[in-house]
Amino acid sequence: MSDLRREDRSQSASDEAQDESWRRDRKSMQSERRRFPRPEKAATEGDLPPPALQPLKFSTRGMEPGDQFAAWQTYVAPLADVRLPDNASPEAGFPADHTAWNLGGMLVVQQDAPPHSYMRSQAKVKANHVDHWHISVLSSGRTWTEVDGHVLDGEPGKVELRSLGHPFRGRSTEAKVLSLFLPRALLFDVPTPVEIENNIALSGVFTNMLIEFLDSVENNLTRLAATDLPHVVQTVRNMIVAAVSTSAAQSTGTEQHSALALTERVRRFVEANLISENLTAERICRELGVSRTRLYQIFEQYGGVHHYIQRRRLLSAHAALSDPANREQIVDIAFAVGFSSAAHFSRAFGKEFGYSPREARNLTIPRYVGQIVSPTPAGNSHSFDEWLKTLGYYH
Repeated sequence: MSDLRREDRSQSASDEAQDESWRRDRKSMQSERRRFPRPEKAATEGDLPPPALQPLKFSTRGMEPGDQFAAWQTYVAPLADVRLPDNASPEAGFPADHTAWNLGGMLVVQQDAPPHSYMRSQAKVKANHVDHWHISVLSSGRTWTEVDGHVLDGEPGKVELRSLGHPFRGRSTEAKVLSLFLPRALLFDVPTPVEIENNIALSGVFTNMLIEFLDSVENNLTRLAATDLPHVVQTVRNMIVAAVSTSAAQSTGTEQHSALALTERVRRFVEANLISENLTAERICRELGVSRTRLYQIFEQYGGVHHYIQRRRLLSAHAALSDPANREQIVDIAFAVGFSSAAHFSRAFGKEFGYSPREARNLTIPRYVGQIVSPTPAGNSHSFDEWLKTLGYYH
């Protein structure tokens, strides 16, 4: 019995010693922790970067019904001429909404409009020089768009890809659509031998992923920070390239679309060789295996091959001049994009843009920041029309 008591006392003393050791260790750990700074709290919503984008909104809903369609015609005129269905009267009204977001390297447009027909004529293509890619995704309604005799049926779940550098026409039921406008150069480096054809519907798993991603982008437009914008643009671009590369709708086998594919090959060749002094129609024909007559036929709608090449050079120069990080001399920029004479460059630049190269250097439009603008004042340079035009300058 006494042995048991001694054993209990010994166990108790051991337990107390362990408890004391634990208390010392804990006190030491607390002291050590106090030597280091406390971890920072997780960022709250107030600590996040401010949103970068302000939308450019236009709506006819607050107008008199008889004035609505005429206002809509004027607003979308930079893209296409629109008409009411034959059985519709302008007096009945045309309640429509158009909201644009400028991500710098891409425009995002949300549109909700009643039934109408639309046409981007040859004259409009030649007059306004906008040749971006137009990607559209319907969330409701139907469209039918015709390019050179090929009609594309648009419906929810499809992604349509179309060039603004080529005439088209079509009609739409009452529809809600999300549109993207991307500078042509953004999709130039599609992996060969894939060629981006005009007026096609993309399909496949990457197309489904693209639709889901665009839904997410649309839901977060009001929260995107300035640093997010180039990443969003590049991700959308990569997903479109993947969808194009794997889509089953790449070839229609028609002569018309063969011509469109050739046009895209020439465009890409020109963009890749802008700085070359030897960028001539003769070289294009030789390198791409196309006859001079065929080349001239295709580019007649753009004012000719020489005019197209010069305009792409001027756009490239404009992008360099308006880049705050680029401090090259104007004459050096002119020579770098293929002009052999500073005087010729200055004259051509002023004729194309309406202001001098020196004035372009003082422009303050950043590459990846949305602009806060008003769509209403007539003659205001900050408009949807201006966004479409300058999109090509800042890719």
